[in-house]
Amino acid sequence: MRAPRRWAIVGGGLIGTATALRLQAAGLETTLIDRGDARRGASFGNIGHIAAEQCEPMPSPATLKSAFGRLFAFGGPLDFRARDVALWGPWALRFLAASRPVAAAHGAEVLARLLDDPLGAWARLAALAEAPGDLIRPTGHAVVWSTPEAARKGLETWRGARTGNAAFRPMEGEELAAYDAVLNARPAGGVRFTGTGQVSEPQRVRDALSAAFTRQGGTVIQADVRRLRPVADGVDIILEDGAVVDAERVIVAAGAWSAELLAPLGLTVPLIGERGYSVQSARHEWPEDLPLTVFEDRALVVARFSGGLRASSHVEFGAPSAPPDPRKWRRIEAQLQALGVVFAETPDRWCGPRPTLADYLPAIGRLQAHPAIHYAFGHQHLGLTLAAFTAETMEGLALGRPAPAWLDALRIERFAR
Repeated sequence: MRAPRRWAIVGGGLIGTATALRLQAAGLETTLIDRGDARRGASFGNIGHIAAEQCEPMPSPATLKSAFGRLFAFGGPLDFRARDVALWGPWALRFLAASRPVAAAHGAEVLARLLDDPLGAWARLAALAEAPGDLIRPTGHAVVWSTPEAARKGLETWRGARTGNAAFRPMEGEELAAYDAVLNARPAGGVRFTGTGQVSEPQRVRDALSAAFTRQGGTVIQADVRRLRPVADGVDIILEDGAVVDAERVIVAAGAWSAELLAPLGLTVPLIGERGYSVQSARHEWPEDLPLTVFEDRALVVARFSGGLRASSHVEFGAPSAPPDPRKWRRIEAQLQALGVVFAETPDRWCGPRPTLADYLPAIGRLQAHPAIHYAFGHQHLGLTLAAFTAETMEGLALGRPAPAWLDALRIERFAR
């Protein structure tokens, strides 16, 4: 049988755009369908961290033990929108099941596979896109603490954690002294990671991949997708205005909105909008040689991008398109002020949903009931980290290459059991 040549990808975030480039470069006729609002998804406002070290599964007994003290009401980053309890309530029950020791061990094993070499995958994708050399920066990152006690506990926790191929060491005095130029008080301790990285700016990366995709002859359609309709020779993609895009194969990569497209096909997907908040200032004094820094005891991350200094925090569960909660921006800005970080009085504020499945593993594969429909979503905090690897994986599936056996753990049908 002739291999399918006409592919469509629904969703133009980092994962969708990276996958579109991979497929088009492999000789497939690829159409990328994107709503067009760049600020809508997590690909726009994330902190730009290539997080090879995040091999500890979020669902775990340790997470459950610490959750109460991390609630927003008590000054922490974790919050649940009360009016969206119908969304996160059933999701939370599945999260509890995924937190059992056996399930958590399985999650750690799969994460280790996924995070084997994200920097290598990004280097290959950047080369394919003929992107600027500074787009992907394998510069590592820092984790710091404000007090000696927080530093002691934090270092002890990291020493017992799985970090995959990323490595760390305690920071030296002169490395901590480098923060004197940007903070009111020097961190009491910290660790410096290698094997991780940062991008020059998430939107700049997306733009570079999109430009390479169109240079390769790919087609971009700016539209909302209403639904998918399997047909004998592929899939009809029904757009919001009633127009139809026909494709032999489709990949759903619509982030936190992916479940809406799969629900009419009989799939109940435990996907939540795990929203993050960030602020960005063109005015700052953060030097180029100071790495992306996690202020761990403040639940705050700061990174310098080509367009300014960005700070990010919060884990808010609820509807992906719900109005933002301004209190969370104000708390980030208050943290920056307390630290002494130079920042604009009226920064660019952003809120967007990380697409998160209940077991914190992505969904990568194709539907058993409708094999013409593939999917790549649910990457939680690792969307940017895993975008290049996911694109390579989807290219392999599209070209009919044998997939590794462990990839079966990412089938969306795992939630039907």
